[in-house]
Amino acid sequence: MYEYAIAWEWLAFAARWFHVITAIAWIGSSFYFIALDLGLVKRPHLPAGAYGEEWQVHGGGFYHIQKYLVAPAQMPEHLTWFKYESYFTWISGFLMLCIVYYGGADLFLIDRHVLDISPPVAILISLASLALGWVAYDLLCKSPLGRNTWGLMAVLYVVLVFMAWGYTQLFTGRAAFLHLGAFTATIMSANVFMIIIPNQKIVVADLIAGRVPDPKYGQVAKQRSLHNNYLTLPVIFFMLSNHYPLSFGTQFNWVIAALVFLMGVTIRHWFNTTHARKGRPTWTWIVTVILFILIMWLSTVPKLLTGETDAAAVAPAFQQFAGDPHFPAVKQLVSTRCSMCHAAEPVYEGIVRPPKGVMLENDAQIAAHAREIYIQAGRSHAMPPGNITDITQDERKLLVAWFESAVEGKKQ
Repeated sequence: MYEYAIAWEWLAFAARWFHVITAIAWIGSSFYFIALDLGLVKRPHLPAGAYGEEWQVHGGGFYHIQKYLVAPAQMPEHLTWFKYESYFTWISGFLMLCIVYYGGADLFLIDRHVLDISPPVAILISLASLALGWVAYDLLCKSPLGRNTWGLMAVLYVVLVFMAWGYTQLFTGRAAFLHLGAFTATIMSANVFMIIIPNQKIVVADLIAGRVPDPKYGQVAKQRSLHNNYLTLPVIFFMLSNHYPLSFGTQFNWVIAALVFLMGVTIRHWFNTTHARKGRPTWTWIVTVILFILIMWLSTVPKLLTGETDAAAVAPAFQQFAGDPHFPAVKQLVSTRCSMCHAAEPVYEGIVRPPKGVMLENDAQIAAHAREIYIQAGRSHAMPPGNITDITQDERKLLVAWFESAVEGKKQ
């Protein structure tokens, strides 16, 4: 049964690797085309229907690119679609959500001090929030408000802040930030799958049939692409946040999330303005730095992290590990090798918060994190980092024996 923990860990690693690869492809192509679109230059010699052109140099050659705002007069022989990067980024991200947060709902998803619910209910709430979020967003875009681009974006910002607050009332701080990223990424990917690509296919079908394409399809796709442009950087922040408890582990985490969305706007505004050759608004970086400093301050108010709950409340099934005969020796080992960092107030120099919010100061906390201890310090040498506490090979064997004995004992 303990082999399952190792296999599950490798499955999570594979899914994360896949997710990073596809995200790089999607974000990279998105950033490139935004910069290309903003840098287009209108010149008199352009063919009929062409909006602008751009010359670029890369890889030892020159590229001459022209954009048709609606469509060219004739359908080209070969057309490259940019869509699968988005689809597989979402699919791999959802797979990660299933592996880490649904598979480990008791530990990573549910905070019974916030909302006392069962794993199936928590998972259903998670799924419903992603689906209903897209429906609400899409209805807003198709409403009369959708004709006012910046008014719509202001309302969407309010919705995102509300979701940030709402998730912190449902899940652990870590899961709340992850879900906010998933919520936003679902909107972005659905924009591609449900709006941008279908509209482009309508234009292509009109060209093939000899009809003049309606420009409204391109205009709608352009608006959704603009939303994706400003949402990309916050999504990256939320996806990385699970490695940094200071971002999600305070009672002001939803306020931090609100400020992150604003930083996404200020940073992208600088790049968009620069690519459009309209100057370099350095004020955006000043605002961004101020917002980030404010986030740093909020992360320490109050001093004690509150985003993750007590292990005894969220992981009753793990109590089997505290009853194993190996546990007293394991507890002593963890106390001497791990708890100087993994404590509410770490004593190791340079560590001010427990890494990843993991605390190993009492029986319940050690038992709750049995699997992580087994993987990180037993089966691998990942912990302690650089073996700074001089854990021995025999001690690692003790951790392995403890976990596997407790798992086997449960089977019996």
